[in-house]
Amino acid sequence: MRKILAAALGAAFLASPAFADYPERAITMVVPFSAGGPTDTVTRLVAESMSKELGQQIVVDNVGGAGGTLGAGRVAKAEPDGYTLLLHHIGMATSDTLYRKLAYKTLESFDYVGLVTDVPMVIVASPKFEPNDLKGLIDYVKANKDKVTYANAGIGAASHLCGMLFMSAINTPLTTVPYKGTGPALTDLMGGQVDFMCDQTTNTTNQIKEKKIKAYATTTAQPLAALPGVPTAGEAGLPDFTVGIWHGIYAPKGTPKPALDKLTAALQKALQDPNVVARFASLGTVPVTNEEATPAALEKKLKEEVARWKPVIQQAGQFAD
Repeated sequence: MRKILAAALGAAFLASPAFADYPERAITMVVPFSAGGPTDTVTRLVAESMSKELGQQIVVDNVGGAGGTLGAGRVAKAEPDGYTLLLHHIGMATSDTLYRKLAYKTLESFDYVGLVTDVPMVIVASPKFEPNDLKGLIDYVKANKDKVTYANAGIGAASHLCGMLFMSAINTPLTTVPYKGTGPALTDLMGGQVDFMCDQTTNTTNQIKEKKIKAYATTTAQPLAALPGVPTAGEAGLPDFTVGIWHGIYAPKGTPKPALDKLTAALQKALQDPNVVARFASLGTVPVTNEEATPAALEKKLKEEVARWKPVIQQAGQFAD
């Protein structure tokens, strides 16, 4: 019934000359994480620029909880009229395996606007933590695995995913300390309450530059200009350890194509905005190309990443109800 109603609504919009004026009111863009985190930062930068292009404000609504699935579920159930969007990261793909029950179908409940950015990650530690380089970190955690603590921002968070890959890469399980968001995890990391973590450059670059935390390596193939002197994991002794936290914008399934087309065009314009480009650069990332900021590219990326992460998560055996 929902699909029939969505199709009827889309047909009505297509037939209405008034739809040429879309959007005629504010648009809500849901971030499925708490305010102040890396995905929230990306969203607010992009939303502000897209608002200028669309001529209507995009209001950012933080709907955190359950590794991003609560916010995604809210958008999946929203009216497919172009006025409710979701900006989510790689967790959109991993939650398909991490969670035994979801209130939506990852590959069936959404339409696509486009990719936004692929944010690098960096392995960081408390200033009080003994190891000073990545090789020293690996040797230390292997020798002290029962007392070393790895912080993450909760199941499904970027830091959780990177941690699973790291433990798999060094074949050493560690004590993980989950937090309700990146902010409190970083606060305890800076204070020495936990030892180390791996998180997005959008949330760690400033703290690294201010020497509030120490950096061991980035998860990129090439060094980052925003973090001079920080080697890649491959350079530092952990070959093939690369992971990026990509972000995309979604709409409820059945959103009329004219709305999606306008949103994609506004996204592409926003990603060329000099202010957005400069702010992204200061955070260690870059906007995707116009070819990637499309519905087809995002759909392809999501399908590939669901397939990529499923065996990793199943091997780690870390699931949520």
